[in-house]
Amino acid sequence: MTCARAVFRCFRTLERVGDRITGAAGPLFVTLAVVLLSTGTLCFFDIEQPSLRWPWLTTPICVLIVFNMLMHYYWVCTVSPGFIDDPPRQGGSDWLWARRRPTTKGGPLTGVRWSDDVRITKAMISKCRKCGLPRPERAHHCRICNRCVLKYDHHCPVLGVNQCVGLHNERHFILFMVYLVVASFCYVAIGYPSFLEAIGYHYQPIWPYRVPALAFVLTYILAGVLSLAVAVMLGWHLWSISLAETSVESQDHDHYRKVAKARAETFVNSYDLGKRKNLELFFNMGRDGYPSYTLLFPFRVEPYTDGWSWARREGYERHRGVREGDELTDEEEDD
Repeated sequence: MTCARAVFRCFRTLERVGDRITGAAGPLFVTLAVVLLSTGTLCFFDIEQPSLRWPWLTTPICVLIVFNMLMHYYWVCTVSPGFIDDPPRQGGSDWLWARRRPTTKGGPLTGVRWSDDVRITKAMISKCRKCGLPRPERAHHCRICNRCVLKYDHHCPVLGVNQCVGLHNERHFILFMVYLVVASFCYVAIGYPSFLEAIGYHYQPIWPYRVPALAFVLTYILAGVLSLAVAVMLGWHLWSISLAETSVESQDHDHYRKVAKARAETFVNSYDLGKRKNLELFFNMGRDGYPSYTLLFPFRVEPYTDGWSWARREGYERHRGVREGDELTDEEEDD
């Protein structure tokens, strides 16, 4: 037991060091992401776009894809994920904000989307063991930010986001990945002949473009890797969204299923309203939500809730198969 505890403490120490390195290197990841996205965009419009057929049709589509990718990246990096001690938020009124559909009750949609098509209940409140503040269910404490985040999904340094993904920026995170995958795939598919020229497979005495051939080759290879890697990550996130789970909840719910099965019970996620409704609520679309065109343009969109109330299945006040005291909490830091 003493040996096992020593090993555990060693891994926890390494984990804390990794968190500090991740937090300190965040600005570097953001700078790298901006440089790569900018270089890829310049390469596309200098090398690939002039070769497109029907430019009157394909060029505006490409511009829209790139614009969505860059703007959603900007939003996910700059929009706060939502912390439990933040003041209540109100949506903006300028052109950057999408216009909501009018409600069936004729009132404005602010804070929580109270409507007849979903049952929304107040969240259960607990006390965070790390920061000592009251927090609603689905909020978790981020070790790197050292704050509790509403509907915490994860802290993202990998794609150059350098902050938590939570209630208020998770939609932009998903749409950024969608447009990054689309843009990377198109970049690879359209630029294949130019890539062969750049590596000398087809002899050409002079590289006829302003962007250096090496820059194009490197971004082309990176785009190929990203189109596959991010597509896998995007698919997993969309599947979790369709099940009404965050990344953290996906792991928690696997634990709850095992606990419930050991008691000859069945775990049921009380947030799960069906795949279509779960996706509608995540993107805040459908009845009483935003129009479908908000998926095609990078408008700011408020979530359907303020994080202190949640849509649930009829007849459920909590998950089935989870008894009081079974709930997982954020791990305590060792002394």
